[in-house]
Amino acid sequence: MHCPQYSAGRCRSCQWLDKSYSQQLDDKQQDLHALLSPFAVQSWLTPACSEETQFRNKAKMVVSGSVERPVFGIVTDNEPVDLSDCPLYPPQFSDVFAALKPFIARAGLTPYNVTRRRGELKFLLLTQSRATGDMMLRFVLRSDKKIAQLQAALPELQAQCPQLTVISANIQPVHMAILEGEQEIIFTPEQALEEIFNGIPLYIRPHSFFQTNPVVAAHLYHTAGQWVRERRISRLWDLFCGAGGFGLHCADKTTHLTGIEISPEAIACATRSAEKMGLENVTFQALDSAQFALGKSAVPELVLVNPPRRGIGKALCDYLNTMAPDTIIYSSCNAQSLAQDLMHLPLYQPERVQLFDMFPHTAHYEVLVLLTKK
Repeated sequence: MHCPQYSAGRCRSCQWLDKSYSQQLDDKQQDLHALLSPFAVQSWLTPACSEETQFRNKAKMVVSGSVERPVFGIVTDNEPVDLSDCPLYPPQFSDVFAALKPFIARAGLTPYNVTRRRGELKFLLLTQSRATGDMMLRFVLRSDKKIAQLQAALPELQAQCPQLTVISANIQPVHMAILEGEQEIIFTPEQALEEIFNGIPLYIRPHSFFQTNPVVAAHLYHTAGQWVRERRISRLWDLFCGAGGFGLHCADKTTHLTGIEISPEAIACATRSAEKMGLENVTFQALDSAQFALGKSAVPELVLVNPPRRGIGKALCDYLNTMAPDTIIYSSCNAQSLAQDLMHLPLYQPERVQLFDMFPHTAHYEVLVLLTKK
């Protein structure tokens, strides 16, 4: 992949861009083999590849520069770097960014200056549904002082960019590198994007987590669903379930599925999907996954976990060892914490492992592991 900003040394977010894509995959697979070498993996499946360009469905842009000439991208050594034409984004993003630059001035959204602690507009967050082409745009502001002015200017932007079906303002008043705050003000009747993976409807709301590489994510969810169906599971838990992608790929009308996620926004998305699919034996709850599990005296045949980078932790591992479900499916975005957790699951054997390259041109990757009792 060619990137002018990388070649000029202005952006190094893609640390591995000098490597061929085949070398990137080989290096990631070697890293995973090394981390899981103590566990005698029975079957290593072929890594799931990604597109090399235009694979991201979300842009997180720092807004810098001036109100008349805003810059969307990153700030390196106090210098703004415009990433509006980043090759990781689909081409439709650049059209929206082009429309937003004059809009910033019309709405009076002065870019936030970190050094001076002045200005209002901190970030722009743009997400696209691959299924519909619709987009969600979020303005991250320092305060609510410009809300009325922003709202008054929106009709012209919406007329120019009708694909922006969800538009909101997030209020983030803290002078720290925090992407978003708790308060969200939604300006549009629609509050979520609909996405479709493998025929399954999924929804993206402003505060809900959603994978940024939809093609690879769809492959990941489909694979987990296949592994579950092979075992004819009647009851399962989906812990750290997010918007329900894993669980909904594993359930049918006879499956009893319980999905747990701490984010109410994500649970609202998962519940909406289950209702649209007509699944009556599915329950999604906004709870802490570890606390939910540790409070139960029994587990289903299969437990699926998709934790954040820190992993599931020793307490939940000890609980699973004690309660001993027949099968655990572990999806990890950090193979180091995965390896630490597997050390605390001595009752289980990694039967299958597959790498999913969710993050090309970086050292990061996703991995799916099928664990069965020894």
